This record gives sequence, structure tokens and C-alpha cells, in this order.
Amino acid sequence: MKIDPWNVSGEIDYNKLIKEFGTEKIDSKLLGRIKKHAGELHHFLRRGIFFSHRDMNWALDEYEKGNKFYLYTGRSPSGDMTLGHFVPLLFTKWLQDKFNAELLFQFPDEEKFLFKENLSMEDTEHYLQENMLDVIAMGFNPKKTKFLIDTKHANAMYKPACMIAKKITFSTVKAVFGFDNSYNVGQIFYTAMQSVPAMLPSYLKGKNIPCVIPYAIDQDPHFRIARDVLPKLGYYKPAAIHSVFLPPLTGPSGKMSASDKSSAIYLTDNEKTVRNKIMKYAFSGGRASIEEHRKYGGNPDVDVSYQWLRFFEEDDKKLKGYYDDYKSGKMLTGELKQILADKLVRILNEHQLRREKAKGLIKDFMPDF
Repeated sequence: MKIDPWNVSGEIDYNKLIKEFGTEKIDSKLLGRIKKHAGELHHFLRRGIFFSHRDMNWALDEYEKGNKFYLYTGRSPSGDMTLGHFVPLLFTKWLQDKFNAELLFQFPDEEKFLFKENLSMEDTEHYLQENMLDVIAMGFNPKKTKFLIDTKHANAMYKPACMIAKKITFSTVKAVFGFDNSYNVGQIFYTAMQSVPAMLPSYLKGKNIPCVIPYAIDQDPHFRIARDVLPKLGYYKPAAIHSVFLPPLTGPSGKMSASDKSSAIYLTDNEKTVRNKIMKYAFSGGRASIEEHRKYGGNPDVDVSYQWLRFFEEDDKKLKGYYDDYKSGKMLTGELKQILADKLVRILNEHQLRREKAKGLIKDFMPDF
């Protein structure tokens, strides 16, 4: 198992990650508190897809006192967005709706330029424009959502980034990220920029506002540093809530990679492409023959089609039916793949229609600084 903000590989043990990263498992008590305020639980919470947190109980304490939290998440524009990127954004949208929360959405358009040899700033500008359309198409409230683009909003970000950077030693960066002396200065400084949105509203308004950050667990090292540094500057530690990874099509381990076209489905893929990828590449938990499958059943716990349905089929009763039918042998792998393909085609068709309408809306999401 290897996990850092730029690489995920191997068999992921999420219980081990909780211990190694020092996070807390989301328990029934916290789920009850979220349900009390939201009126329901998102299926990501019901199914343990969001499984871990830092200080969510504190954030809810503040919420109950009237000191409402804002949300912070983001996307580094280095390619087309995939269904893996879709997952934390779906949950962030739900949190915004249920808690009537402001959202600061960061596009760190310098990150992958600094970390990837073959990516130019012109490339990141192109992907920035495309990624913004996908984010807007998620349906975030433009009155409560602002985009923070590192290279375009440096006037607001650079001073707090320097304040943060002054509190981070190179030895800390090396210990947390595994950097050595070959890393460029921009890579070393970048984590300070990643921390800025966790304090920026408090910095600009002159009062402490709680921050909740939903993200996949691989991004946690950045925010461990933010949580260590921000109190030294007089600001709250950001709370966080972490998701598991959407596995690649090609197997139940690891994380979907946008650079591997056979393992990923992109938000702009058309129906034919989606169906072809699922039927060709989706890892099967089925038996070697139909006869064996009917007799012994399949293994939904490793079957990628079923694992993806855990993310994208909201109806618990339907999902249980798929699990039971596949495990008993009543349902074949091809049938399960077809169910997933139908589901994703509907989701992506709706997303792409909203994406077309988003082209004239980018200005509505820009901050006034």
C-alpha cells in the first residue's frame, strides 16, 4: 500500500490508514448528529464511503452555537475529470444543500505543473476551463460558491501563504511527503498554498469561521500540516471528512487514475464509450463459466461493477438485491455490468446537459477580490 497526494497503489487497508494518519472512524454517534441537522444520511455515509474524519464533532458543536462552518474542497486541473473526482464533489454538494454552507472551491492550477515534467502552464489553463464547467455542472449554488484559482487570485492568497510557509520547515515537508533535496522550490512551497483556503475567509473577515474539508484520504498530508500551522497563526484547525477511493475499472484495489484510459470513465465520455469500457474492462467477480457461476455464485466484494454501484446506486434496497442475486448466482456478470452501464449513462447524460449550460456561468463563481 502506497498513498500520498500524488500516488495511490496497492491493496488499501482503510482501518490501517486511520491508525497511521491519526484520524477518527465515523461512528454511529456522529452519523446521528449529522442526520439530526441534515434530516437524512447521504448514502455515502450509510455505506461507509465517507469513513473517517477529523474534528467533525467540534464543527457540529460550533454549528449548533450558530458559528456555521464553510466548506473547502478543490481540484487540481491537469486532465479531464473522472467519476473518481465526481465522488467527493457529490458529497460536498449534499453538505452545501443540507447545511446551507458557503463553499470555497480551490483550483490549484500550479500544482501539477510543478509536479509533472510534461505539463505546461498552457495545459493547466486549458484543463482549468474544462474542469470549471464540470464543477458548475454539479449544481453548486453560485451565490454560495466561489472559485479560488491560485495563479489568478494570488493577490488574496500570497500574503497568508507566506504566513503559513514561515511556520513550515523543510524537515516537516520531507517527513510528511517524503521529499528529498531533488524536489523543486515550488513543490516545497505548494503545501502552503493548499492550506490558504482553510483560513482565508477568517483572515479576510477578521473573525474565526470553522472550516470543513471533504476529500479523498490521499490528500490528508496537506491538511495535517494546515491543522498544525493554523493555530499558531491564531486560526481554527480545519475539520475534515474523508472518502475511500473509487477503484479503477480494471481491479478492486487502488484508485482510479485519469492517466489510464482503460481504468477510468471521464465525465465527458459518451454513451458508447461508457458501455464499451464497462463491458471490456470492468473486473469481474464471476466464475470461470456460466454453469459454475449459477452453481456457486459470484463475489460482489471484488466485482468492480458492484463496487461502483455502491457509489452510484442510491437505493439501498436495489443495491442489496444486486448483491444477493450476484452472490447466489442468479445474476451473471454481464447483467451486473449492464445495470452499471445504464446507471452511469443516465448520470453522465444529465451531467453533460448541465455542463453545456455552464459555459456562460463561470463569471458567477468568481470572487470579488
